[in-house]
Amino acid sequence: MISDIRQHLGPALIVTRREVRDQFRDWRIIVPVLVLTIFFPWLMNFTARQATSFVERYGASLVGDRLIPFLLMIVGFFPISVSLVIALESFVGEKERGSIEPLLVSPLSDWQLYLGKLIAAVVPPLLASYLGIMVYLIGIYISVEWQPNPILLTQIILLTTVHALVMVSGAVVVSSQTTSVRAANLLASFIIIPMVLLIQVESVIMFWAQYTVLWWVILGQIVIAGLLLRTGVAHFNREELLGKEFDTLNIRRGWRTYSASFIGEAHSLGQWYTQEVSQALRQMYKPILIVTLTLLAGVWIGTRQASIFVLPPETLNLQNIDQGFLEGLDSIPFFSAAGIGTIWWHNLRVILLATVLGIFSFGVLAAIILMLPFILIGYFMASVAGIGLHPLTFLVALVLPHGLLEIPAIILAGAAVLRLGATLAAPASGRTIGETWLLSLSDWTKIMVGLVLPLLLGAAAIEIYISPRLAVLILGG
Repeated sequence: MISDIRQHLGPALIVTRREVRDQFRDWRIIVPVLVLTIFFPWLMNFTARQATSFVERYGASLVGDRLIPFLLMIVGFFPISVSLVIALESFVGEKERGSIEPLLVSPLSDWQLYLGKLIAAVVPPLLASYLGIMVYLIGIYISVEWQPNPILLTQIILLTTVHALVMVSGAVVVSSQTTSVRAANLLASFIIIPMVLLIQVESVIMFWAQYTVLWWVILGQIVIAGLLLRTGVAHFNREELLGKEFDTLNIRRGWRTYSASFIGEAHSLGQWYTQEVSQALRQMYKPILIVTLTLLAGVWIGTRQASIFVLPPETLNLQNIDQGFLEGLDSIPFFSAAGIGTIWWHNLRVILLATVLGIFSFGVLAAIILMLPFILIGYFMASVAGIGLHPLTFLVALVLPHGLLEIPAIILAGAAVLRLGATLAAPASGRTIGETWLLSLSDWTKIMVGLVLPLLLGAAAIEIYISPRLAVLILGG
């Protein structure tokens, strides 16, 4: 087993050693990275020392304690972002310099060549990040005698590692699919901006000291890094890399590809539903199963949180709930088209946001966003059980009337987004990444236009006309 792995990875590691050796020989790469790696931890030490001294004057030492782990994470992230240029030039840079032809004609498989380049692009940023973290820890211990919790330190090291894997994996994909370093550097914004937003989310988690959530963040990034690796290997082709001279944006051709796939061979609305929509639906049975299990997991997570974040007893008083429904009955906009449109647009915005974030995360962030309402459902189901209200009564009164249409719509939308993201990680079968993505986008549009939008509209109508009366009848009677 080990010998087989060594036999397959051996050629890839030869490429890695060659690349890393060349990088450490280039003073234009090493000197800036070393200077910034040593200077930036010193700057963060100075910032942490000043911030700790300032907040202690006002008795807010907790703020300083929460700031130091955040700065430690930033110290690990900074060398990765600076060294991203190494990954961006891994393929296209050598192509522009004319030094990639001997490597491409070597007796290496495509995945060995790609993996060797990827490992070589990960090693220097990670070494710089680990060095920066060590310098920061030594400095902060000398200045304020702060020592990290071993579990927290492990989480930060793992976060630094997965940050590097995600960013470098994405950058190598960009480098292998572009034809110039300038284009690769411009496309790098689609890597850096999402990672900066993720860093902000992680900083909020750290300031609130919800460190157990970081394990889920780490797991999600491991999944994304694996999908990025799969995407790069699936679409890497050395012949195409040598053959591409320049990229062109052919909007007309792209629209023809998308519209032809969306309409298909249907000549009427009925044929479009029976042929195109049903075919797109049949291709999504695995994503539908995955999304369904994910949403059920969200309900389970919500029920677990009810025992941790307990609502005040007066909030869950059954008499107050009944009275609230009765008093609010007159304000419910029965038979209001505006109310239907408001609810329908609100649900649609959530799905569109999940779609946008899912494109950049292979559907992972989309699944998390769609889980949130189900986490709340599970939370309130467990919470009202403590006041004698059966969870099934809660579901029938407040969720199921419109949920009979809304929940299938959410599952279908999540499955379409998941497939839209996962399509990029599958082999292109003779198509470019752009063509593959446009075909998957047309399937997403079929599901959205043909099924999700009508289901959400019906759910909004039920939520306006039926759900409030049923809730009052069950809970207010």
